[in-house]
Amino acid sequence: MSRRDQILDTAADLFAAKGFHGVSVAEIGQACGISGPALYKHFESKDAVLAAMLVGISEQLLDEGRTRVERAGSAREALESLVAWHTDFALRHRSLIVVQDRDWQSLPPAARERVRHLQREYVDVWAGQLRRVHRGLHTDRARAMAHAAFGLINSTPHSGVIADEAMRAVLQRMAMGALLGP
Repeated sequence: MSRRDQILDTAADLFAAKGFHGVSVAEIGQACGISGPALYKHFESKDAVLAAMLVGISEQLLDEGRTRVERAGSAREALESLVAWHTDFALRHRSLIVVQDRDWQSLPPAARERVRHLQREYVDVWAGQLRRVHRGLHTDRARAMAHAAFGLINSTPHSGVIADEAMRAVLQRMAMGALLGP
């Protein structure tokens, strides 16, 4: 892991535990085994850390989502792959989900708009597959279904009270049931 990635991972855990405004650059540095000022070799500010973190995860989700759709043999397979990917992501990155949910408003405006744009595109990846599965489904309804599935899957910081493998199975089964219907 690069020092930059270490800083992002450590900051995510700290921000999730204390909130963005409750963590100092010195705390992030100390948790990484470097001085606070050494952090500025990698990021120009604490705001830049938050921006890199949330823009980065949004880019990662979108890129992987597109890849999974391209590789799928059908819309249903694409949805299964998207659900599996997002569930795995949510189980591995609980801190990022908390930070995204709670500290998104603390992003600098340009980063906030970039995250918004990437997230809309990610929703549309899911909505496109939902519209292929459910012929005649309106785009807004498909987007709402995708958001509802994200809410379910992204509940992991609060609902993950069983072992991850068992939680993975629960989340995937519930998400697919919600997306495909009876």
